[in-house]
Amino acid sequence: MTTRRNAFIRRAVLCIAVLAAAATPRSAQALDYPVRPIQVIVPLAAGGPGDILMRVVADKMGELLGQRVIIENRPGAGSNVGFGAAARSTPDGYTLLLGLAPLTINPSLFKSVPYDPIKDFVPISRIATFPLVITTHPSIPAKTLPELIAYIRSKPGEMNYGSSGLGSTPHLAGVLMDKVAQTKMVHVPYNGVPAAMTDLITNRIQIVFAGPPIALPFLKEGKIKAFAVASPERSATVPDVPTTVEAGLPGFEIATWYGLLAPAGTPSEIVEKLHATLGQVLGDPAIKQRLLDLGADAAFDARPSLFADYIARDIPYWRELVQSSGARID
Repeated sequence: MTTRRNAFIRRAVLCIAVLAAAATPRSAQALDYPVRPIQVIVPLAAGGPGDILMRVVADKMGELLGQRVIIENRPGAGSNVGFGAAARSTPDGYTLLLGLAPLTINPSLFKSVPYDPIKDFVPISRIATFPLVITTHPSIPAKTLPELIAYIRSKPGEMNYGSSGLGSTPHLAGVLMDKVAQTKMVHVPYNGVPAAMTDLITNRIQIVFAGPPIALPFLKEGKIKAFAVASPERSATVPDVPTTVEAGLPGFEIATWYGLLAPAGTPSEIVEKLHATLGQVLGDPAIKQRLLDLGADAAFDARPSLFADYIARDIPYWRELVQSSGARID
């Protein structure tokens, strides 16, 4: 009986040891994290506003975490290349993703995408937003947004607006405006908003829904006019431009957002540490000013779950606009 009891005890102790061994590396990993450089996949080409924004944030994160935070640019296929690479990464906290609006737009726009925006990622927090500004050529005879809408309505199918391509936020902004303001504009896709802005300045097209980084220089030079910013509150980047609600067009809110995500399965302790670090970064006045200089408004979600909720709401919002636009990429 004693021998059998001792054998049972030995097996129980062995089981406990095995379970402890299995659990310890994960807990220790989270406790010591990070012990080596962290990589952030940016699904954009180097040098653009989103890339520069992430580099500013990454440098400060690296200082606080005691490890370098390295940017890896993975552009292509409307950001799907970078999204897919991040979704397939090891969930250990050493590969993160700069998420942006196409993360939630593309599943409705493309026939297939190499990721699921809900199942494949753990949201950490938003970083910033680029609210879109309704801009026109100075020759448009309107001084207020209601006057602009009336002018567009008087010329159904004659007013052209430019965008950075099918399914982009500037394209869907035009779709939303047609819906909310009961206008009828013609979409002209370009290879980037800067190209559309060039044609706006030369009056080849009449309207562009542009982010502040692109619009601001031309606004200051008087080469374009701004009627409203499509955000709930005025943007610190263009404080003198009223919101669409203030300007008389409620229901028209649209912006490009940027946020940090990790692959699904990343330990919650690591996610919480990254979230807290990001909060410190975005609370730094110098970082806020750097983002403002880039035309972005800093945005931080008090809990990762709030960013998750934001993404969950974003998917059906964009789906409806994509379906209304008729855009589809196979």
